[in-house]
Amino acid sequence: MLGIGTVAKKIFGTPNDRKIKATRPLVEKINLLEPEFEALSDEGLKEKTEEFRQRIAEGESLDDLLPEAFANCREAARRALGLRAFDVQLMGGIFLHQGNIAEMKTGEGKTLVATFPSYLNALSGKGVHIVTVNDYLAKRDAEWMGKVYAALGMTTGVVYPQQPDSEKQGAYAADITYATNNELGFDYLRDNMKSSLEDMYQRGHNFAVVDEVDSILIDEARTPLIISGPAQDRSELYITIDKLIPELSEEHYALDEKTRNVTFTDEGNEFLENLLHARGLLEEGQSLYDPESSTIVHHVNQGLRAHKLFHKDKEYIVRDNQVVLIDEFTGRMMAGRRLSDGLHQAIEAKEGCSIQAENVTLAQVTFQNYFRLYNRLSGMTGTAVTEAEEFAEIYGLGVVEVPTNQPIARVDDDDAVYRDANDKIKAVIESIQEAYKKGQPILVGTTSIEKSEKLSEHLTKANIKHNVLNARQHEKEAQIIADAGKFGAVTIATNMAGRGTDIQLGGNVEMKVLEALDADPEADPEAIRNRIEAEHADEKKKVLEAGGLYVLATERHESRRIDNQLRGRSGRQGDPGRSSFFLSLDDDLMRIFGSERLEKVLSTLGMKEGEAIIHPWVNKSLERAQAKVEGHNFDVRKQLLKFDDVMNEQRKVIFKQRLDIMKADDLSEIVQDMRNEVIDDLVDTFMPPKTYADQWDTEGLYAAVIEQLNMDLPVIAWAGEEGVDDEEIAERIEKAADELMEQKTKQFGSENMRKIEKQMLLQTIDNKWREHLLTLEHLRSVVGFRGYAQRDPLNEYKTEAFQLFESMLDSLRHDVTQKLSQIRPMTEEEQQLMVDQIAQQRAAMEQAATPSVPAETPENAVSGFDESDPSTWGNPGRNETCPCGSGKKFKHCHGRLA
Repeated sequence: MLGIGTVAKKIFGTPNDRKIKATRPLVEKINLLEPEFEALSDEGLKEKTEEFRQRIAEGESLDDLLPEAFANCREAARRALGLRAFDVQLMGGIFLHQGNIAEMKTGEGKTLVATFPSYLNALSGKGVHIVTVNDYLAKRDAEWMGKVYAALGMTTGVVYPQQPDSEKQGAYAADITYATNNELGFDYLRDNMKSSLEDMYQRGHNFAVVDEVDSILIDEARTPLIISGPAQDRSELYITIDKLIPELSEEHYALDEKTRNVTFTDEGNEFLENLLHARGLLEEGQSLYDPESSTIVHHVNQGLRAHKLFHKDKEYIVRDNQVVLIDEFTGRMMAGRRLSDGLHQAIEAKEGCSIQAENVTLAQVTFQNYFRLYNRLSGMTGTAVTEAEEFAEIYGLGVVEVPTNQPIARVDDDDAVYRDANDKIKAVIESIQEAYKKGQPILVGTTSIEKSEKLSEHLTKANIKHNVLNARQHEKEAQIIADAGKFGAVTIATNMAGRGTDIQLGGNVEMKVLEALDADPEADPEAIRNRIEAEHADEKKKVLEAGGLYVLATERHESRRIDNQLRGRSGRQGDPGRSSFFLSLDDDLMRIFGSERLEKVLSTLGMKEGEAIIHPWVNKSLERAQAKVEGHNFDVRKQLLKFDDVMNEQRKVIFKQRLDIMKADDLSEIVQDMRNEVIDDLVDTFMPPKTYADQWDTEGLYAAVIEQLNMDLPVIAWAGEEGVDDEEIAERIEKAADELMEQKTKQFGSENMRKIEKQMLLQTIDNKWREHLLTLEHLRSVVGFRGYAQRDPLNEYKTEAFQLFESMLDSLRHDVTQKLSQIRPMTEEEQQLMVDQIAQQRAAMEQAATPSVPAETPENAVSGFDESDPSTWGNPGRNETCPCGSGKKFKHCHGRLA
């Protein structure tokens, strides 16, 4: 018997079907306009853009303009790129404009889809941001799709790291700006550390299209973006503690792989305390539980995490003596990203790399709160439906599955589960050999560098020619992906089967053309293209006959999306293909999340060595396990976001204050209000309301006025006058302070004084905000313990964070008032001294930048010493005098170069 839900779906269709149906009239309108726009000249397309802008200025809505704007954009793309958008691509564009996530399968042309809503929303003149996962894709897409925007009379910009300021400002000023999520977030933080409006990069957050939206808004959103400055160097402490960790045995710590957590047991704490006492890291009589021990305990905990939770070639690689993190979802290196709270330094100590100093947070924001700044946000990806709840709850984004242009012809096999890793590897090699003999291109998915390299060794032994694509080979990524669809190609990839680049059957024509032109720049491009296209057609035919691309996964990931992304590489645009997952009970997902029941089933079935269990129930069971893990990860992210939301409200207040200050020409009234509030606070402190005169601390007030306001006022005498109350004294102090500031304004000149006030306010706000961020970090790390006292950590954090913020604003008023009351014009002697100091600094910098010329050999150098020939230096010890005769120790002189 069918359920009510099933019957309703049969009659009314699914919610997704209804959304698709609702766009069909719009798509038909666009198609009916096609002949009209085809008849326009190239200049006519640009004139249409100006007409649309004028109509928007006159009050017409973007929704009203959509059919015409999309028709104009489709025609421009056809002329500029030779690509005519399919109806399903227009649908995807409509959903993006409406503020949804369009789930479109691999090869459906998402890059082109983004041009439609971007063009429409850029007509308002407020700018559009198209967000990509890496700089390569940002530059590639900006150059590629820039031709479409240029044909429409629009400008395109691209933002990348270490970009010159003027170029970056130009990129943000363009109609359409391509950038990575990291660079957008960092530029937002940098803008809110600037001291003038002219230096700011971004001009607001109007509309954004996020490519690979699941990767950016979910996977990468677990760690905030942080701009930091160097703190105290503790390299020696990390190295010392790192040497202690190997002395621990398994009973000293508890490792929980499900939650990726490791903690010391009671035996471990006792063992550690004795060890720290013996090494002199804990003073005699001092316990691990004493407040003074918190720093050392923190470092030991981070050392334990570095050893037990972070593994080389899985979570990170070592490159050029540096620990570089690997993104577990894309397998790419995250250059420049560092783990916080000293964890990165602990890993550097473990690997024997040079330890970089810890950092102090200067500004930070999470991707969730950055992307929620946009008036309208949208995204596209091949896999979003599994995370629809999170997209809706955190970002208010709906997810729509857009139908494929051609029906999917790929065959998806049921998972094959083996008893152990050896049985699985044998089956994987056999399956690869079988497809390899037919010439079928194979994409093999692994979950870590280590596993991809082990599999590569097996394939080498089996004489199967192959390519390996992982974080070590990321420079060759585009080339390896371009070749992955060739006849007989075998490619091993770690979680990153060409994100942003299609695997085309028979190989990538564009890549081949570029290679041929690089090899022979004098050749005729058209002749080369014709020859390569003919060769490609033959090769593609052979690949199609062999069965299309075969995706073979050697493990399931914690997230179904990553599995679906890999699977989706096969069967693009209606091509044939096949996907298979080979698993074993030794796999991380199976081992950590419920392989016990499966093991019982396998034992009951009496499976023999090398046999696999293959059944749809196994797939369902695994997907349930994955859904549980995804749910847990969502809860973790949601909890983190709740804490960050508290800081975000405060961040908005501070950033708005900074912006208001930068926009204002005259801040004297704000400064005066601050000064008056400070005076009221001082009077309330030393002359509390509703108290008698003999209870007042007039001497304390006198001293505080000198310290805070730089004024020697007869406060004690005033307080002794008959009938004078606290309000009268506050007014007299305010009047005297106003007169003092008027005097200073005359000394400096009105214009200079306004500039000083502005810079003083901005500098003080920045310093206070940095201190506040550090305080909140410390509060966040300890507030969790309140749960043991049956108090909600989040509520405790909210309450205390609010009190700290109020206290910061009070402190801000006091600091600004004190600094402004103490400034004075410089004397001529002081100005000359400052000029001399700047000249000396500049000369020192120029000298440091000038290449050093080899000095003449001193007379007291060792006989035969030759500056340029180390063989003449003898073999001095590191602490002996240098043979060059400088008198310095060898290690501080020529020994530095040896």
